[in-house]
Amino acid sequence: MSVIKSFFIAFSIYSKIPVPQFAWKEEDMRYTLCFFPWVGAVIGLCFLLWNRFAGVYGIPSTARAAVGAVLPLAISGGFHADGFMDTMDALHSYRDRERKLEILKDSHIGAFAVICFVMYELIYLGAVSMITEKEQILVLAAGFFLSRTLSGIGVVSLRCAKTNGMLYQFASEAHRRVVLTALYLQLVLCVGLMLAVSVKTGALACAAAGLTYAYYRQKSYQEFGGITGDLAGYFVTLCEGVMAVLVAAAGLIG
Repeated sequence: MSVIKSFFIAFSIYSKIPVPQFAWKEEDMRYTLCFFPWVGAVIGLCFLLWNRFAGVYGIPSTARAAVGAVLPLAISGGFHADGFMDTMDALHSYRDRERKLEILKDSHIGAFAVICFVMYELIYLGAVSMITEKEQILVLAAGFFLSRTLSGIGVVSLRCAKTNGMLYQFASEAHRRVVLTALYLQLVLCVGLMLAVSVKTGALACAAAGLTYAYYRQKSYQEFGGITGDLAGYFVTLCEGVMAVLVAAAGLIG
């Protein structure tokens, strides 16, 4: 029963998809991260269906790309974008570590958060507008699953910057071995699917995700002393953007 509750908790936290509500108990949260990637699977499926619909009914490329770029935000409720924006404010403050951690907790947004997010969305929109081939669309759709799988692995594996907050709570209450086994299995299956769809495009997308994860780990440790919930959201957003750019670039490679 706790596994089923973990499933609903994952969708309740990381998406705007309606799920049954109940009082959360400690044992119900142990396997929540196992189902975190499934939110990405829903986003990927919606992305596929939208592109199929746009193709059948001849929707202009600009409108197709715009809706495709908005879908991750709409389904996740902007949960990860919020972390991205908070991280941008903290990094661009150029203050000491403690002050940066305080900025992450601040509910207000600063100029750098807005500037960086607008820049990100423009780049992401441009990349999505270039992704028109079936193989590219399938790989990018799988990328929503991949980014969340890696983020979940990071939550359980990487050092936390604080000993409080939602991320620390999940990391400390997760059944580490079971969660990591489930996430690594999902990672292997996702990577295998992406490579099966297209070796070239899949390999570029996976390389993008892997390099982004390495950068995220190094930057989090260097600037904040570990990861936080906001930084985990920053990674998901950044990873999906980098993958979109590389998948778009794959279409230009002969």
